[in-house]
Amino acid sequence: MYRYLILSLLLPFVTACSNISDLENRFSPNPELANQEENVTPSTLEIPQDFPETIPQYSNSKIEEVSDNLSKEQGLIRWSSSDSINQISEFYQEQFTRSNWEITQPFNAEDNTLVAEKEGLEVKLSFLSSNNGNTDYAINYQSLNASNTPATEENSTSSNLKKDKISNLNNIPESLNVYVKEVVQLGTLNLNNTENKAINGSNIMNRRTYARWLVETYNKFHENNPAKQIRLGVKTSQPAFSDVPINDPDFPIIQGLAEAGFIPSSLTGYSSASLFRPDSPLTREDLVTWKVPLDMGKGLPKASIDSIKETWGFQDTTKIDTKAIQALYADFQNGEQSNVRRIFGYTTLFQPKKEVTLAEATASLWYFGYQGDGLSAKDVLSINKDPVVNDGV
Repeated sequence: MYRYLILSLLLPFVTACSNISDLENRFSPNPELANQEENVTPSTLEIPQDFPETIPQYSNSKIEEVSDNLSKEQGLIRWSSSDSINQISEFYQEQFTRSNWEITQPFNAEDNTLVAEKEGLEVKLSFLSSNNGNTDYAINYQSLNASNTPATEENSTSSNLKKDKISNLNNIPESLNVYVKEVVQLGTLNLNNTENKAINGSNIMNRRTYARWLVETYNKFHENNPAKQIRLGVKTSQPAFSDVPINDPDFPIIQGLAEAGFIPSSLTGYSSASLFRPDSPLTREDLVTWKVPLDMGKGLPKASIDSIKETWGFQDTTKIDTKAIQALYADFQNGEQSNVRRIFGYTTLFQPKKEVTLAEATASLWYFGYQGDGLSAKDVLSINKDPVVNDGV
């Protein structure tokens, strides 16, 4: 009797304990999920092995982006830091000075750029934005000794070479064919000592040749108005670039562009380097930075990364050089005559470091003008009484 009484009194407590145990089991973490959570780590980017060790690194920074083509010779890494632009720029200027780098462009608050070089390596530090207490900046580096330009006829720099007019370009994309044909007819395109005047439009354009074509074609457009022509540099001038001396065959052209302020140099205060790198490939951002000021007939307007995102909508805006950002913003205002629309068509990627082909470079010269006030190569040919006739393109 007593045994049953005791059991009946204990039964509610046993049941309660059992229920508590069930609740604990029900709300306790799933062991499998717990193990998975332990194995999850935040996704972080690390410094690639090919990133040059000589380039200083700011410790209070987080890597946001690494360019796909990064190598020992060239690359771009974008960082974010909670420190100010002044703190970061002072750190790099001090580190570059201490490590015997040549600072070719000290930090300039107007274009937020610092450039230095050492042992054939050029480093450009560009501050992209400073919002919500964070500073975004990029380091873009490249070897000044390496050149990816194919060994074609236009690469020669001998001062006594004859410059021959191009009579034809082959392998022209259909979308560019009319532009290229009419520019070739102007007779302003030339190469150094080219035996075969018909060249391949898919070849890569280099910087010296585009500078020459740009000046000679622009001056052709304004041959009846010398006041609008670009004046060539004279050999008594102090060279704007250390790698384009007065005995270089294209010194008058390149010096003239620099002295007129149409290409970045020490004369404008926006130089990315003391070198012009005449035989390096022309990039897309080179093309718009040089060409758009000639379309506008004046200096480039101020612009920001956000303004390019709102206009062009490029996904790779943060990879674009500051001067090219300004040129792109102005180019967008040129409507259907913009260089980007005419040459590259509809695109959501600008690919600023992509090399420009001869066909693309030629097509860019088809029109000079801004917001309806300009001339096309077709207009110039119709004005000219004796154009260079060519039906081979």
